[in-house]
Amino acid sequence: MSALSQAVEDGITLTKRNVIKNLRNPDIVVFASAAPIAFALLFGFVFGSAIDVYGSNYREFMVIGILTQTMLLTATNTGVGIAHDMKLGLIDRFRSLPISQSAVLVGRTNGDAVNNLLVIVLMSLTGLLMGWRIRGGFVDAAIAFLLLFLFAYAASWITAAIGLTAKSPEVLGNAMLMVLLPLTFISNSFVPSEGLPTVLRVIADWNPVSAVVEACRQLFGNIPAGRPEPEVWPLQNPVLAAFLWVALILAIFVPLAVQRYKKAVSQ
Repeated sequence: MSALSQAVEDGITLTKRNVIKNLRNPDIVVFASAAPIAFALLFGFVFGSAIDVYGSNYREFMVIGILTQTMLLTATNTGVGIAHDMKLGLIDRFRSLPISQSAVLVGRTNGDAVNNLLVIVLMSLTGLLMGWRIRGGFVDAAIAFLLLFLFAYAASWITAAIGLTAKSPEVLGNAMLMVLLPLTFISNSFVPSEGLPTVLRVIADWNPVSAVVEACRQLFGNIPAGRPEPEVWPLQNPVLAAFLWVALILAIFVPLAVQRYKKAVSQ
């Protein structure tokens, strides 16, 4: 058997293992959705009453931002899980098995991707109950959900690379929140970027989160009426920009995570 086919087979086996483990712990999905649902209710019914979005429905504007933020927050589970496995010595046990080294990471990220699908469904249902509606076509909506899924998957590889160097899962979880929350708030997720100060507006306009949010709003048919045309390329071509960001993240962080894993198990 070639090295590639062995890696694929091992990756599938470990993916099944992680999926079964996650399905036996449904509280992972429940608690991964609890904070985003609280955010959605807080922004939609408390802060939303004071936020005007071109005279449109703020809850419909905000739900896409919550969905994207949730994908980033759930992606931290991958890094925290890997850091926890390293702390418990599970990675050392995998090292003693005759399996492809990269398959461990593939199995972890793929298993967490199934959780992400369940979270997307739960958060979408929450949005529908709050008044959000899909106003685009079926194909466009499917592409939007695919984009959210792929963005979460790419973000999982970022946290996997970081988790392999973290000294403890507790530190990693807190550190990731300090990075991910500003990343979502300095974007067009919850307020239009046009109203931000100049420096923050430039950051928001070129933020990958903004591209994903703008792409999903366009595909779901949730662009507010009367909104001025974007002036920067990523927001003028958000679907292409979002998929390019996903491809770039995977191209950088998949090899980086595999390299760090090989270094970790060789020590």
